[in-house]
Amino acid sequence: MNGHPDNLPVAEMLREMAALLEAQDGNRYRVAAYRHAADTLSAMPGGVREVFEREGVAGLEALPTVGSGIAAAIGEILVTGRWRGLERLRGELDGGAVFRAIPGVGPQLSQRLHDELGVDTLEALEVAAHDGRLERLPHVGPRRAAALRAALTQMLDRTRTLRRIGARRSAEEPPVESLLDVDREYRDAAAAGSLPTIAPRRFNPKGESWLPVLHTRRGDWQFTALFSNTARAHELGRVRDWVVLYCEDAEHAERQYTVVTPGSGSLAGRRVVRGREAECQVWYARS
Repeated sequence: MNGHPDNLPVAEMLREMAALLEAQDGNRYRVAAYRHAADTLSAMPGGVREVFEREGVAGLEALPTVGSGIAAAIGEILVTGRWRGLERLRGELDGGAVFRAIPGVGPQLSQRLHDELGVDTLEALEVAAHDGRLERLPHVGPRRAAALRAALTQMLDRTRTLRRIGARRSAEEPPVESLLDVDREYRDAAAAGSLPTIAPRRFNPKGESWLPVLHTRRGDWQFTALFSNTARAHELGRVRDWVVLYCEDAEHAERQYTVVTPGSGSLAGRRVVRGREAECQVWYARS
C-alpha cells in the first residue's frame, strides 16, 4: 500500500491491538475491526493527522471502516502519542504515564502525581488542580500549579472531543448484572488458571506473566477484565479482589468500571460496581 507515511505508525498500533486480541482469545469481530481500520489508514494518500486537525474526531469517524471508538483511539494516539488500551494488553499500562503528555510534566513528576494524589486520569488530575491538592504537593506550589492547570485544560479541551459526553447512562452503559456476571466469570476462570496471562511492567520486578486477562461478550458489549495492578490495590492487598472491566459498545467506544467487595455497609461481602452501588443494591434485592 502506498499510503501517507505519517499514517503507518498509527496503523501499526491498530494491527498490534488486533494481534494481541487474537492471541488472548478476543472476539474475532473486534480483531477484524482493528485490522480493517489499519488497512484504511495505510491506504490513505493524505495524512490522518491533517484530517484530525481539520475536522476533529468527526473527520476520523467518516473514514471507511473507522467507527467512533476506533476514531477515539486514533485521536488519543495523535494527541498524546500513546494508546492506553494497547498498553493495557501489552501489560505496560502505567498509571502515571498519562500525565507525561502534559507540557512541563516529566517522568518523576508524572509518577508523583499518580502516587501522591492518587489520580490516574487527566480528568481526576483536573479536579486536583482546582481543589488545591496539586499546589500543595512539595516542590509544586501555586505558580507551577497554575501553569500545569492551564496546560491540562488545553489538553482536555481536545481529548474531551474523543469521548461521548452528555449521553444518558441508561442508554449507553451496560447493566450492572452484566458487569457483575463478567466479574464472576473472570474470577472463576482466573482461579481455575484457564486464562491467558500477561506480564505487567509495574509491581513485577521478575517480569513474570501472572496477570490473567479475559475477553468476553454480553449482548452488544465486548469486555476485557483484569485484576487491578495499581499502587493502591497493592498497598491495601486488594489486587485479586479489585477487578477492572473495560467494555466497548458496537462502535468500540470504551467505558471502564471497577468491581470490589466492600467490607462494611449494606453491601458488605457482595461484589459491587463502584459508582453504581444503588443499582447493585436493587439488583441483589431482586435476585
